[in-house]
Amino acid sequence: MNGNVLKTVREDDFVEYFLFPLESFCEDECKRKLKSVMDNVNKLIKEYMSEYIWHRDTFNLTIKSFESVNKDHLPPHLHGVLHYGDNIEDEWFVVYLLKQITKEIDGLVARIIDTDGEFLLIEAANCLPSWANPDTCDNRVFIYKGVLHIIPPETKNNDTFSINTALDLIKSKPSLTVASQDIQNCINRKTECYPIKIKENLHHVNVYLPIGVAALLNENPQLIASAVTSFCNRDSIDVKYCRAMKYFPPEVRVLSHVTFTKCLYAMLINSKYQPDRKTGWNLPPINSEEYKQQSLGVKLACGFEILVSQARGGEVENDKAFVKYIEKLNEKGYFKNLLEHSKEYNDLLNKAKNYYKNINKSSSGSNNLNNLGKEILNSLKQLNINYDYFKEQEKSLPPNDDESWLNILPEELDKMLEDQYGKNSIFKLNKDTDPTKFTETLDSFLNHVSDLEGAEFPLGTLPTRPPRTKKPNKVVSFSNQNDPTPTNNRVNFDPSSFACAVQDILNFVIPEDDSWESSSDSDMSDYGKDEENLVGGGMTEMRRLMDEMDKELSKTTIGESFKNKEESFEDIETFKPVDIDVNALKNILESYRSQMGEAGPSSNMLGPMGVQLDEVD
Repeated sequence: MNGNVLKTVREDDFVEYFLFPLESFCEDECKRKLKSVMDNVNKLIKEYMSEYIWHRDTFNLTIKSFESVNKDHLPPHLHGVLHYGDNIEDEWFVVYLLKQITKEIDGLVARIIDTDGEFLLIEAANCLPSWANPDTCDNRVFIYKGVLHIIPPETKNNDTFSINTALDLIKSKPSLTVASQDIQNCINRKTECYPIKIKENLHHVNVYLPIGVAALLNENPQLIASAVTSFCNRDSIDVKYCRAMKYFPPEVRVLSHVTFTKCLYAMLINSKYQPDRKTGWNLPPINSEEYKQQSLGVKLACGFEILVSQARGGEVENDKAFVKYIEKLNEKGYFKNLLEHSKEYNDLLNKAKNYYKNINKSSSGSNNLNNLGKEILNSLKQLNINYDYFKEQEKSLPPNDDESWLNILPEELDKMLEDQYGKNSIFKLNKDTDPTKFTETLDSFLNHVSDLEGAEFPLGTLPTRPPRTKKPNKVVSFSNQNDPTPTNNRVNFDPSSFACAVQDILNFVIPEDDSWESSSDSDMSDYGKDEENLVGGGMTEMRRLMDEMDKELSKTTIGESFKNKEESFEDIETFKPVDIDVNALKNILESYRSQMGEAGPSSNMLGPMGVQLDEVD
C-alpha cells in the first residue's frame, strides 16, 4: 500500500503520457527495441522543441520494460510525466508532439491523461456520444497516426477492459475506433496552431542583468523559466538570499536581449518587489525609460540567486518540492499517524526520500531545483564570460516587443470566449423587455425538474411541471427501529411530489386541504384547528406573524413602490392588484444597475438561466 501511495501522490499540474509500440517484443530484446524507438522519437521532436520554452519540466521519456510494467498490467512502453505549472499551453504542446510522433513513426499508439483524467474528451464535451462519461471512458482514449481514437463500450465489458485489449482493437480494426470528425475538430483547434504558435507565445525584451546571468541565459535560454518561477514563488528564506546576492552581484551589469514566454513575462512584470538598497540595486526613478529594464533585471537575478542558494543546501529536505511531497503523503495516510522521528516513521521517510531521488534523476525544470541549481553553479564556473563581448552586443540589440497583448478589452474577451465555446442563444433583458415574457422564462426555469447533474436544457424546450396534487399518495419516509410499520430500512421517494413541494415553498403557497374552502367563512375556525392538528400549530403561528407584518407595512409607503395593474374590482373599489411581472422586472433592472458592471445577485442568478442583461441607462 505504501509503495502505491509513493507513486500516486503528485502535484495537481501534471500531464502523464504513454507511447505503446504495437509490435510484440520478447523479454530479451525488449529494452533494446524500446531504446531504439525512444532514440527515433527524441530525434523527431528535437526540431519541434528547438525554440520552445517549457514552463517547468521539459518533454522527457523513460523506458518501461517487462520487469517495470508487470505490476501495472501494461505492455512495454515509453512513459513520461511533465508538470506544466501556470502555463496550460505546455499540456497542449505535448498533445501536438504525440500527434506528430504517432503520425511520423509507424506502429506507435499514444495515451495522455492529466489530473482530470481523459482531458481530451473534456475539450470535446459538446460532441461526445451519449454513453461517454468519466466512468465509461477510462483506458478508451488514444492517439494513433495523429488521429484520436475512442473505443466504444460495446466492444468489451467495462469491468475487464484493459490497455492490451484496446491496443489489439486499434491494431486490428482502427476504422471502428476512430472518433467522429466533430471530436477531431475540437482537438485539432487546440493543436493546429503549432508550430507557428511557438514563436507567437514568445516575448523579447532588453534587460539590464548581472553579467553572470546574461552569460547563463545566452548559453541556455530555457533557464529563464526556472528563474522566473523561483522568484515569483519566493518565501522569507529566499528573500534573505536576495539580500546577500553572493553569486550574482549587481556591480557589473550589461544590457541583454532576453526571451520569455508571454506567461513568464506576465508573471514577472506583475510580481512586486523592492530590492534592498544595501545590496547595491540602485534603480532609476519609476518614470524613467530604463526603470522597467532595471527592475526586470533585478527580479531575474534574484531568481537565479535563489536557485543556486537552494542547491547549496545539498540535502533533499531543503527541496521545496520534496517538502510538499511529504505533506501530501501525510494527507494520504502514508505515515499511519506514527510518532514523528520514531523508528518506523523514519523507515517510511527514508523510503520516500529514496523514491523521490530516483524519480528526479532524469527530471528537469523546477521540480528538481537542487540538481538544477548545481548545474547552474557548475556552468557559471566553466563559462568564459567576456565582458567586452556583451558590451559590443549592446550596440545592436533589437527593440522590445510590443506589450499590448497584456491588456485585453471586454470586446476582445467576448470574442475569445465566443470562438472557444460558440455563440449561445440567450434571452436579452433590458428596460424595454416584455415583463410577462421575462417572468415566463424564469417560471419555466424554476418549474423544470432536473436530475442530479444539474439543469441543462435549452430555453424554450422546457418540460411542463407535473400537476400538484392535494394529498400525494407517496411521501418521503425514513424507517426506524421504533416504527411499528416495517419499511425494510428503505426510503420511499416520489420525485414529482417532492418537486411540487419545493416549488410550493418557493412560491409561498399554503398547502391545500380538503377541510378548507375559502368561500366559506364558517369553516375558518375549523381550518385553524385542522392546521394545529396537521402541523402542530406551525401554520397558525405563521399566519399570526403575517398579520403583524401587514400591520407594520401599512404604516409605511412601501406599497407605493409597487406597480399596479389597471383592473377594476366591483366588490372593492380601492383595491389595486400588484403587477407581479412588472415589479419583478423593475427590481432586477434596479439591482443590476446598482452592481455597476460587477458581479452581483442579478447577473449571478440570471446567468445560469441563459438570461443576459444589456447595459442599463
